[in-house]
Amino acid sequence: MSDAPDWSRIQKALAVEAQYGYTDLVGQQYRFGEFLCLSFGKPPAHTTSKDRQHWRELAFEFDKYHDLTLVERRELIARASQFLTVAEQVCAHQHGDRSVPAPTVNESPRQIIPSKPTANLKVAPATIPVRGDTNLTLDRYLRDIPKLGIRKAEILARLGLLTVKDVLYYYPRDHIDYAKQINIIELEPGTTVTLVGIVRKINFFTSPKNKKLNVLELTIKDETGQLKISRFYAGTRYSSRGWQESLKRKYPVGSWIAASGLVKQGKYGINLDNPEIEVLADADASISSLKIGRVLPVYPLIEGVSADVVREAVVTVLPAAEQLTDPLPKVVREQYGLMELAASIQNIHFPEDSDTKEAARRRLIFDEFFYLQLGFLQRRHLMRQVHTQAIITPTGVLIDRFRELLPFQLTNAQQRVVSEILSDLQLPAPMNRLVQGDVGSGKTVVAVLAILAAIQSGYQTALMAPTEVLAEQHYRKLVGWFNLLHLPVELLTGSTKAAKRRQIYSELETGELSIAVGTHALIQDKVNFRNLGLVVIDEQHRFGVFQRAKLQQKGSQPHVLTMTATPIPRTLALTLHGDLDVSQIDELPAGRQPIQTNAVNSRQRSQVYELMHREIAQGRQVYIVLPLVEESEKLDLRAATEEHERLATEVFPQYQVGLLHGRMSSADKDAAITAFRDNLTQIIVSTTVIEVGVDVPNATVMLIENAERFGLSQLHQLRGRVGRGAHRSYCLLMSSSTSGDAKQRLQVLEQSQDGFWISEMDMQLRGPGQVLGTRQSGMADFALASLAEDGEVLTIARDAAEKVILQDNDLSESPRLKAELDYRFQKLMGGSILT
Repeated sequence: MSDAPDWSRIQKALAVEAQYGYTDLVGQQYRFGEFLCLSFGKPPAHTTSKDRQHWRELAFEFDKYHDLTLVERRELIARASQFLTVAEQVCAHQHGDRSVPAPTVNESPRQIIPSKPTANLKVAPATIPVRGDTNLTLDRYLRDIPKLGIRKAEILARLGLLTVKDVLYYYPRDHIDYAKQINIIELEPGTTVTLVGIVRKINFFTSPKNKKLNVLELTIKDETGQLKISRFYAGTRYSSRGWQESLKRKYPVGSWIAASGLVKQGKYGINLDNPEIEVLADADASISSLKIGRVLPVYPLIEGVSADVVREAVVTVLPAAEQLTDPLPKVVREQYGLMELAASIQNIHFPEDSDTKEAARRRLIFDEFFYLQLGFLQRRHLMRQVHTQAIITPTGVLIDRFRELLPFQLTNAQQRVVSEILSDLQLPAPMNRLVQGDVGSGKTVVAVLAILAAIQSGYQTALMAPTEVLAEQHYRKLVGWFNLLHLPVELLTGSTKAAKRRQIYSELETGELSIAVGTHALIQDKVNFRNLGLVVIDEQHRFGVFQRAKLQQKGSQPHVLTMTATPIPRTLALTLHGDLDVSQIDELPAGRQPIQTNAVNSRQRSQVYELMHREIAQGRQVYIVLPLVEESEKLDLRAATEEHERLATEVFPQYQVGLLHGRMSSADKDAAITAFRDNLTQIIVSTTVIEVGVDVPNATVMLIENAERFGLSQLHQLRGRVGRGAHRSYCLLMSSSTSGDAKQRLQVLEQSQDGFWISEMDMQLRGPGQVLGTRQSGMADFALASLAEDGEVLTIARDAAEKVILQDNDLSESPRLKAELDYRFQKLMGGSILT
């Protein structure tokens, strides 16, 4: 075999190149690609012309190795390695060396594919019953389970896990897929994998840069190459020579190991990032670890509770999932293709594979949505069984006169919503309707028509707003209209003087006052209506469920109309308002001009100020919005108070510059808003207090500083303060952020003026809780479901719930379903559910 190539040298070159990440390593004489090109350019003697052609093809490919992509290099090395193995066997048999196995393939190198993993991984099931424990019931306390004991039970109690059922329903927040077993040569950065190989070298050393960090380094080999993997141990106790020697004995040279982890491209090539390692008895042994070679659950944790303790508890109690009775009717499961409950619980924790995990997740998400919607629909059904004393006539003199006074025609969307409301008011059951409308869509006019219908039928009405600014705005509008109709209107807020307050209390109690506009002051105990027939709540998401309910209790089952100018996505609307009838004003009045919206940076500030000068010179006005009142070192934002002073003295000394923020007294706020409304101040520097309720048609420019700090829906609300008149308006989003996410969010505002689409984008980018600005009181809390990602499941869950209620509205024919609903709905709506 003297004419044979140096097989081992070529194979070693392939393995080292693979180990160091296919970087075209530089040797003493040649680069890797050059060396392989030369090696394959000299085929063994006595090879056939066909085989010689294969050698030359590989030589040609390695000549171009430096220009190949990472994937192409990896694939070429895999083919070359297997081709060499076959070629060596052929050559050995031609020379009579029978110690080398006979070749089994004789293919072109282009047809050879990477080999199967060295060893077939066998993963032991995670659901092994606890031996000797025959009392593993769903309500059994964890402290009474011998395998867990009191110490571990106390740790798990920190997560609120006390019983077997608690653990079963403690869902993972994520999974890491280590089920994919591959060979070393197939490693690709960014993937999670499991390798099986033989330990060729072991080393343990202390990091020269950190004396408290110790590193275990193993070199493992399979038939395609070798790889160096490292595990890190932080702490001085790991510096002990005895401990290090015991660890070395755990991974002896020549032993088989399985390693699972994330593949990373490091400084010295590809490696596994701090992998999980288990020693195997042999290449075909089963893996018993809960971490290696399987889809690994990742649980929500708190300080002092380790992932291993939670996983051990889950494995211990998982056999009890078989005791779960599925309350969901079989016909529903079959219609929507849902996994059974016991199987879904088992597979959400330790799934067989990714497909099984997704099927389990889909079923459990369906349950979260289904019971919430079922509860909403049952509550709506029960509400419709209640009778109201306020039967309101949809037609009359007041409504006719008001329509004649309006200087414009209602849009088709307004007409449709008014028709829906007036139809509700005639029914014996109290109305419970939400009106959603974009900024400037005309919700107030719709509400006034409902109010007039109630008043002309002999009932009192209340309009509650979350802020004094918004309540004042509504009061001004209603006074302007109702004075022409000779109807009294009063405003009741925290700033109302004591004498005026007593007068309003008296007139409401006697029935002299038909309508009161106000803030939370309307729900105080001293406020008593004689005959409250209609409650209107604006920006209702800013009130808690108990505040809304308390206003309703001021009458005998009054009708309730809620409004919001914060468009929210359909999925969020179903989750928050599944028991309401929802109307949507999705059309703006004719003549409303689009607002030119641009994201700008601080370098363009002078151009922004020039635009303001031009607009003010034409008699227009300007908003400048900042997120804070006083300077915050933490956020380093411009403060409204300091910015107001700077603008008034340095930038716009020739104009009157006003200031408005939430810490001002009510009187000062009113004065600032009135001065701006009357054009006594040309510029108003404000915080987000102007988000709703300030209506100045003459304002045409809005500059929002640090726009990246706001949510999209809030920016859209702020933008709605301009563009309310006949003149072209501008909204400028000033941002100094270089973040790609921040730029993407601001581009959404530049591209669209559709509040509903913007709210969908906002929810996808920030999540439902942030879309509402603050955590919504009464908002359902889900363990698995995501409103941004699982809208399709919510839709079918709502559909299924509607069908169930239609057939069995009190669930008397489905006692298990009713019991599960009672438990789940209270948990969801109480906000105390799950993880």
